[in-house]
Amino acid sequence: MENPVGWAAAERVAVWVAQGKTRFGISTDPLDAAAWSALDDDFAEATTIAESLVVEATGLRPATGPARAHVVDRAGWVRNNLDSFRRLLGPVLQQLEHRPVSPAMERVTRQVSGAQLGVVLGWMSTRVLGQYDLLIADGDAGDVVSYVGPNIVALERRNGFPPKAFRLWIALHEVTHRCQFAGVPWLHAHFLSLVEEGLSTTVPDPRRFAEALRRAVAAARGGHSPLDDVGMLGLMAPPEQLAVLRQIAALMSLLEGHGDITMDRAGADAVGEADWFAHTLRERRKRASAPARLLQQLTGIDAKLRQYQQGESFIEAVEAAGGHELFARVWDGPEALPTMEEIRCPAAWVERMGPARLVSG
Repeated sequence: MENPVGWAAAERVAVWVAQGKTRFGISTDPLDAAAWSALDDDFAEATTIAESLVVEATGLRPATGPARAHVVDRAGWVRNNLDSFRRLLGPVLQQLEHRPVSPAMERVTRQVSGAQLGVVLGWMSTRVLGQYDLLIADGDAGDVVSYVGPNIVALERRNGFPPKAFRLWIALHEVTHRCQFAGVPWLHAHFLSLVEEGLSTTVPDPRRFAEALRRAVAAARGGHSPLDDVGMLGLMAPPEQLAVLRQIAALMSLLEGHGDITMDRAGADAVGEADWFAHTLRERRKRASAPARLLQQLTGIDAKLRQYQQGESFIEAVEAAGGHELFARVWDGPEALPTMEEIRCPAAWVERMGPARLVSG
């Protein structure tokens, strides 16, 4: 069997979804040359300012060169992420390539899988504002922070945001992610090792679907959403893969919460409208149509949205127990990272890594 994902079909569908005028609730009125030029200039300036503010607020200084802004349209974001998906899914797809499938079924499978991936990426491209791509965060690519220009302009126009202030505020969050991965020497390699480990334990098997449904019913009866942590991927994962996915979820919760807190703190003086922006975007995260919420749950995006709040709550609780010096211990090494259980119960992490350990070193 050839590569089971039709990447060309994925790109066609994703770009079609991304360019739908109001299909997913955000206008895609084309931007003129002046608007694009302003985006390029503003984000070049905002990214430089944001890096200085984030370094001062966190103490995390990237070991590489300065951050570079790259403004893209939705189609550009889709293509960048398709490249990342191809790298991410490579090990799984290699397993599938060796399974015997009839030529007719092979063609159908490739087109359907490509279309499904395209719908997901196309929809995501209508929501995302900025991105630091963790899958290519090395070499020169690790200096790039991307911003999706049409989505940012649409939000500014819809809410009456002052563009320069809003663009600096957005840059603060994305640059925080770059400082995390470029300023903590072991973090990027650790993240990639978790991703590779999770994928290496994937055994594509349709029979797992029935077992996944049984686990979902059991979880629901126990009052726990089966899609809470890692979406449909976690629902269908074997136990050894699920353990790794939970480690990734805990890490992303920490990083996203840290990104939001840093954005608010670093922007408190530099961005007078920070509280307005934060309230508006947090409300935006909560609002979604029924189909969109289902898509969020199935893809794990809904779990990601909860990660922001859980991560913030974890950081606030740790700092209340031991100040910034105690929280900074999360960067000591992989063993210092909180588990998903500790994210939800910060006292457990404080007990494991807390003030007594801080004093004794």
